[in-house]
This record gives sequence, structure tokens and C-alpha cells, in this order.
Amino acid sequence: MAVTGAVMVLFLVLHMLGNLKIFFGRESFNEYAHALRTLLEPIAPYRSVLTILEIGLVAAVVLHMWAAISLSRRAGKARPVKYVAKKSQASGYTTHIMRWGGVTIALFVIWHLLDLTFGVVNPEGFNSAPADRMVEGFDPSRWWVTLIYVVAVVMVGLHLRHGVWSAIQTLGWANRNRYRVLRVTAGLLSAVLVIGFLAPPLAITFGVVK
Repeated sequence: MAVTGAVMVLFLVLHMLGNLKIFFGRESFNEYAHALRTLLEPIAPYRSVLTILEIGLVAAVVLHMWAAISLSRRAGKARPVKYVAKKSQASGYTTHIMRWGGVTIALFVIWHLLDLTFGVVNPEGFNSAPADRMVEGFDPSRWWVTLIYVVAVVMVGLHLRHGVWSAIQTLGWANRNRYRVLRVTAGLLSAVLVIGFLAPPLAITFGVVK
């Protein structure tokens, strides 16, 4: 679970940096999108490397979900009798965030692909330039799309914060001396990603980027 989570964190960081290209103009964003599709050309066919990376990412997501379900079932079998003392509100809150947050994120990713990748629900359609789909996708008239995006990204941040911290503990990097620093690091990474992902759609919705 930690390894697949690390793969997705790396993807999120690179994806966020790519999205920020919109602040340098539509041409810059389109060049970035084109560069992804022409990786290793002419050695590799058009979009072949990107397709392989996408398949790898999907595999990581599926394995991550499988690991989460497997660990949950294993924990249930290991302790079939409930504890006398109830869980704290904090741990219960974390459990709901990780469980329902994961479902929310999965549903959002489907919408996100239909909107900005395939253009099925985007006003510009599939044959438009990537920057045009992005700008039109978060047009002020579609404020509800931006709202959905904000909620989903915040859920990603909460999921990521707990996930990164859990991975650090799983890998044995956390100890008494580094506990606070690593916990703050997990929080900062999540905050940077949330801000980075929300900046483009909010800037478009409020007219900063046109």
C-alpha cells in the first residue's frame, strides 16, 4: 500500500506542476500537453510512452484499493471481538476520511477524465486544444464544476496527509526524534498539492486566467 501510494504521490506532484503551466499562457500549457504525448519520439510511437505510464498508474490505483480492502479484512479477522473502549473521534474521523475519501476521489477521477481528457462533458469537446478545454471547463458559468473540483482536491489532501504519514511509519522512518518533523512534512506536502491543484481552476473561475 505504501509503494503504490508513493507512485500516486509522484504522479500528483508532476501533474500539479503541469497544470500550473496554464499561468504561463495557453500556448505553454498546450506545449506541455503535446510533450507528454510525444515522449521519446521518434524512437517510440506517438503517445505510446504516455499510454504505458497511464496503464502503470491505473495498476497502482487498483493495487492500492486492493491493499486497502485486504488490510481492512485482515484487521477485522485479527480482532473479531470489538474493543470495550470505543475509538477516539480522531481515529474514527481518519477512518471515514480514508474510506469515503477514496471513493470520492475515484468518482472524481472518472468525471475529471470525461471532462478534461476525453472532452465528453466539456463544452469544447475532444478535438479542442487542452488549454481550451481547461479554460472552458472552469468557466464562471460552470461554477459548480469548480466547486466539485475544490471538494475533491481537499479530500485528496486529507487522504494524502494521512497516507503519507502512514507510509512513513510503515517504512520505519518515524521515531521519537523525527516524529514532529515528518508529521509536519506530510502536512506541508498535502497543503502544497492542494494549493497547487486549486490555483488554476480558481484563477480561471474568477477571471485571473482567460
